[in-house]
Amino acid sequence: MAALRQVRPGTARTHPAKRRAYGQHFLTDTTVVERIFAALDLDPADHVLEIGPGTGALTPRLRREAGSVVAVEIDPELAEPMRMRLPDVDVVCADALAVDLPALLDRAGSRRRRIVGNLPYSIASPLLERLFDDRVVARDMHFMVQAEVARRLAAVPGSKTYGRLSVMAQWHCRVHLLFEVAPGSFSPPPKVRSAFLRLEPRPLADRLDCDAHVLRQVVRVAFSKRRKTLANALESIPVDWQAVAIDPRKRPENLSVADFVAIAQGLPANVERPR
Repeated sequence: MAALRQVRPGTARTHPAKRRAYGQHFLTDTTVVERIFAALDLDPADHVLEIGPGTGALTPRLRREAGSVVAVEIDPELAEPMRMRLPDVDVVCADALAVDLPALLDRAGSRRRRIVGNLPYSIASPLLERLFDDRVVARDMHFMVQAEVARRLAAVPGSKTYGRLSVMAQWHCRVHLLFEVAPGSFSPPPKVRSAFLRLEPRPLADRLDCDAHVLRQVVRVAFSKRRKTLANALESIPVDWQAVAIDPRKRPENLSVADFVAIAQGLPANVERPR
């Protein structure tokens, strides 16, 4: 695929070790960029929160096609040149794991809230867990992640990749793995393939009803002992197996999202993970 290497003011000053610490792999393949924008299908009525814009492979076009853009970049030596180059983009130099994401989305006003990002492996899972929160209101979320993470998000019960992230993602969203991307589409190239995916948050009316905190605790405890039976994995949690109609001899990886919800529905709101 054709590649365009993007060099921006200020990027050369950052030491390579710092780049590695941030886990940055900058998208340089214009063919992939076109596929991303075809999937996004932006409109002037959209407000985009971009996480990890890096050298700006997507940001200028996001701003042209959407009504407004907030870009969250952790690296100050990338954020400041972007601020100067794109004055109509709201550039926030911050860690996406710590910044107030609902507040950034609220800058949309009456526009539709959408989230886009190229997520380093080290932050993908914790960031997605932050986004699986009802305070983060968005029409959809599109992310470039390692292919392994994308497969975990879309995994089905009984598969080796099915786990805690699968259950929470699929309870909160509809997951669509759109396409995979080769390492050569990035600079520097990562050691693994990446994938671009769409997450569509489920309306509350379409989501299986339970306390999100309780579900999160049940799933976390269960998959911390995924090779054990449910009876052993959840021995510290007061589950009435007869009432939930689930065989406690099953393993956590064999339960559907609806099964985990059934367990959570029968538990008190103060369930915590055992120490």
